[in-house]
Amino acid sequence: MAANAAAPRMPRWARLRRDKVLLLMMLPGVLYFGIFQYLAQLGNVIAFKDYVPFVGVKDSAWVGFQQFTTLFDDPDFWHAVGNTFELALVQLLFYFPVPLALAMFLFSLTRNWVRKLVVSFVYLPHFISWVVVVGLFVQVLGPSGMVNSLLTSDSHHVVVDVFRDPSWFKPMMLLELVWKDCGWGTIIFLAALYQVDDALYEAAALDGAGWARRTWHVTLPSIRPVIVLLLILRVGDILSVGFDQVMQQRDTFTPAAAEVIDTYVYYHGVQSGQFSIAAVAGLLKGIVAMILVIAANKIAHKLGEQGVYQ
Repeated sequence: MAANAAAPRMPRWARLRRDKVLLLMMLPGVLYFGIFQYLAQLGNVIAFKDYVPFVGVKDSAWVGFQQFTTLFDDPDFWHAVGNTFELALVQLLFYFPVPLALAMFLFSLTRNWVRKLVVSFVYLPHFISWVVVVGLFVQVLGPSGMVNSLLTSDSHHVVVDVFRDPSWFKPMMLLELVWKDCGWGTIIFLAALYQVDDALYEAAALDGAGWARRTWHVTLPSIRPVIVLLLILRVGDILSVGFDQVMQQRDTFTPAAAEVIDTYVYYHGVQSGQFSIAAVAGLLKGIVAMILVIAANKIAHKLGEQGVYQ
């Protein structure tokens, strides 16, 4: 009876004192999201007003859904939406599998020092700002970059000029993203691979399973919760296709090819003083992202995974 009795619950203040160090470590993140994410949502009220900064939010005229109608009638907005979804789809299909494939390759290496060295090199670009990353790619593939210096003829004719060709915008965005951020996902997948029980691989090998079958029947099912979790997080951020990255190259590739929702908000909303239009575009983007996260999480539950939340 005594052994089966539930242990007395620790008082709340006692738990707070016990976990005070962890709570203090969480405080900066909680303050950041509370102030700049949740509290900032109150500013969406200007989407329903004819907001004038000199008048203020309170005294600006209430116009209801008029700003929504104005935004929907703007062809530039729908062009930005189309570019955003195209770029997001390209990133989802061709960028997301790269860290997983790289992690599985590194996990198969027998020499641990080689694995650590490669992980350090691929993770290092994650800490470089997009300004520097784009500058590096321009120095390599730009009109006067390293590739053109090697391929230039005696007449100094430019052979490669991808940064002025609008058709190269999405491939360049993908190439830069893979180079910069694939290391972050690689570390997460690699950590998940280390948690796979070696006995499963040994049993599969005894049954005659080769590398491909062990990967399909052991590795991928074992790390499927991590794959699903990162995929849901990626889907939630799918419309934020990289404002800093796009901003550095928008004028080079021309706005017709490189305009996305975030740059539309900046140029057509903030820079031109149409703050209500910018708020409407941002609000709609947030609503669509929320719907995508909920839908992806529901699909994860159908597949038997926990997802982001229950």
